[in-house]
Amino acid sequence: MKQGRFYNLSVPTGPKMSLAPGRNQPWRMTTLRQEKKHTVVVDMMAMDVHTGTHMDARTHFAAGPETIDQHTPERCMGSAWVVRLGEVKTKQLHEVADLGDIAAKFQPGESLLLHSDWSRHVENPALYRDQFPRISEALARWCVEKRVKLLGVEPPSVADVTNLEELTRIHKILLGGGVTIVEGLTNLDALTQEKVFFGALPLRIAGGDGCPCRAFAIEGEPGANCIQLPL
Repeated sequence: MKQGRFYNLSVPTGPKMSLAPGRNQPWRMTTLRQEKKHTVVVDMMAMDVHTGTHMDARTHFAAGPETIDQHTPERCMGSAWVVRLGEVKTKQLHEVADLGDIAAKFQPGESLLLHSDWSRHVENPALYRDQFPRISEALARWCVEKRVKLLGVEPPSVADVTNLEELTRIHKILLGGGVTIVEGLTNLDALTQEKVFFGALPLRIAGGDGCPCRAFAIEGEPGANCIQLPL
């Protein structure tokens, strides 16, 4: 059996993150408490739940009543195709044709990871959050028609955050059509296979409209002897 390889696909959550306009940077406070002879460290954090690598719930854009705590674990993982988009221009619209031969091989219930290499701009806010490539309406409707389970992208959103009409329309098409959106991925360039096992696990926040998640991919056979690449 081929040894499996784990890949971390989440960006670190911290105060230097590139956020959409109007959103506050994560705030963190660390306290030290002395318990007899032992020191206990307790972190407190306040943050927008759509910060960094995160998952959207349907309530995020009023695409349905489902909240993030109602999102079942089996809908957060599965077989995924890695789409190599090549050189991507600023504000480019991704179309169905960009999927190449994966569009013909795709089976209902599988997932898509769009490798645009956009995560390399994560420390350049003006570019990363304002000029990113996004999903066209035609591709969004194709994803719904083909029953894509998870749609993972590297930019902070699937649609232009400076265009509320587009932002709302694309999210409603995808979320309302049963497609789970994962935004803010990284390290997709490290994947070597065309098809991987992909997972993105959010906290079970009661009534939440989204949540940061730990996203990962596995190549080969998962198991106790898996090796982890890269952090």
